[in-house]
Amino acid sequence: MKPKTLSLSMPQTLSAAGTIFLAVSISLAQGKLPVQWEKLTGPDFVKAIQQAQNTCLLPIGILEKHGPHLPIGTDLFNARYVAIHAAEREYSVVFPAYYFGQIFEARHQPGTVAYSAHMQLDLLQETTDEMARNGCKKILIVNGHGGNNHLLPYFAQIQLASPHDYVVYVLPLPKRVPVKDKVDAHAGESETSVTMVTRPDLVHLDRARNESGADLDRLHLPEGLYTGIWWYARFPNHYAGEGFLATKALGEEDLKNWVEATVTAIRAVKADQESFKLQKEFYQKAAHPLDTPQ
Repeated sequence: MKPKTLSLSMPQTLSAAGTIFLAVSISLAQGKLPVQWEKLTGPDFVKAIQQAQNTCLLPIGILEKHGPHLPIGTDLFNARYVAIHAAEREYSVVFPAYYFGQIFEARHQPGTVAYSAHMQLDLLQETTDEMARNGCKKILIVNGHGGNNHLLPYFAQIQLASPHDYVVYVLPLPKRVPVKDKVDAHAGESETSVTMVTRPDLVHLDRARNESGADLDRLHLPEGLYTGIWWYARFPNHYAGEGFLATKALGEEDLKNWVEATVTAIRAVKADQESFKLQKEFYQKAAHPLDTPQ
């Protein structure tokens, strides 16, 4: 008597991981290169840089508390999600997960990793140097963390301190879709909505009311007068807003706009030829300032 054979359809025989592997294999067989740096083989990396016209994305997140309901890596997940989806529309190579930014204001919260100031700048410089050495002559930094709003433009500015054979561009966080939440600054309605799309498995909406995201408004200084403790003075729980108001529909709309803005930036970076010329001209003049016509 012959043993019975069990006939299964493809969805039954493949695990989720197996399905993804099959999809990637099919894409490669069809000649479609992955956008993620870490997924490319050595020979395919060469092809990818050529196809990307030497344009690479460096999405930057952070490791910090996001209220009581979102994962510590929220900014990292969201920035990388946007970068990957944008790069798939306008081909470019996306650097692996990068979370070495500025987050001193959250050092009092569990899970925060705050690297020293010199380490942040040194590591970012060596990273872009290494990306350029591997053919990324146009590097678009896609910021996913509000705490980097001053760091990244400063980093772009210090590229003028010494000659580089590549150009750094910085894409700031986008303007959010209008929401009900009047505060909505960190782990609030918008960010929670976006994460409900990018990593729904890590969102705990039922915990969003466990802590207060209210603005305590404990500093009263003249407008424009800055002090580093301003964020802690307002949001000591490292939660700013009302995450429980979040909806997947809002997240989808926000992400659509963010991805679209990133695609537009990639296309502009690819088309830009003046930055190289002007940067080279600047370096030459900076080496001989007394020769610069006055």
